[in-house]
Amino acid sequence: MAKQSILVVCPGRGTYNAPELGYLARHHGGRAELAAFDALRARHGAPTLSELDGAAKFSPSLHTRGDIAAPLIYAASYLDFLSIDRDRFEVVAVTGNSMGWYTALACAGAVSGEHGFAIADAMGVNSQKHAPGGQAVLVLAGEDWRVDPALRRVVDAAMARHGVLPSIHLGGMLVVAGSKAALDALEKDLPELSRPPLRLAGHGPFHTPLMAESANAARASLPATWFGRPEVPLIDGRGKIWRRFESDAESLWDYTFGHQILAPYDFTTAMTVAIREFAPDRIVLLGPGETLGGAIGQVLVALNWLDIGSKDAFSSRQGEDAYLIGMGRPGQREYVV
Repeated sequence: MAKQSILVVCPGRGTYNAPELGYLARHHGGRAELAAFDALRARHGAPTLSELDGAAKFSPSLHTRGDIAAPLIYAASYLDFLSIDRDRFEVVAVTGNSMGWYTALACAGAVSGEHGFAIADAMGVNSQKHAPGGQAVLVLAGEDWRVDPALRRVVDAAMARHGVLPSIHLGGMLVVAGSKAALDALEKDLPELSRPPLRLAGHGPFHTPLMAESANAARASLPATWFGRPEVPLIDGRGKIWRRFESDAESLWDYTFGHQILAPYDFTTAMTVAIREFAPDRIVLLGPGETLGGAIGQVLVALNWLDIGSKDAFSSRQGEDAYLIGMGRPGQREYVV
């Protein structure tokens, strides 16, 4: 039987929540890679992933903190990637969203799994080094998951008036960043949206120039020698494809700790390029969680890919023969492991 081609998507912050507590133990307990990640954190005097994942109760103040969430999410995603049945599936490309880029680097073979973990672990700490500010999510898509261009122009104008910056282009959503005062002013000046703006607790002004201190810390401590050419195509947050024989390791390092931190992350474009260029048989969203599934569905709707032209069409396809496989979703995970 011919293998099915898959596009692998690595999730970012906000995907390890109360329902995901115990995810590593449930799916990856006893793996040597998890033991290695635990040992690395123990050497630094940090609580191990097994301890954090095995906590009796989920603590929002602890588990969503950057230096805790980043390594938990990396480990869950990367170990999910290693669990995919390669006898039945061929990975044709890898991409990620925001901090999922660090996982994507490892899944694509541009860095080792251990170095990928060290990068995610360090960036979880570095992400807390920034000028004052935060993020908010604006839902621009209507009930049909399509975005009205006129609404987007009005939102862009309001952002410009108050000095709020785009942070992540996320399907039918836009994550914005800026100072607290700027975000407060923007919220009062926005047109009516399908949902109220959501301020992301504990998040900094990610993917903006306000993260310069974080970028400088990364460049000073995370060496370019860890980077190599990806083994499979890797799509970054601009939609650039890094191919094995066309990629330069130094340039990949420079992007990772430069543009990727300091400029908007366009997950919408990354997914659009990946789907059009590689036309995968399935898209596999690594765990933990499945919160990125809606954004991926909205990209499919915008493309009218496989005649998925609305939210209802996406839901119908998922119910009949799921095109998007979420490894954090029981009943779908089993399809790929």
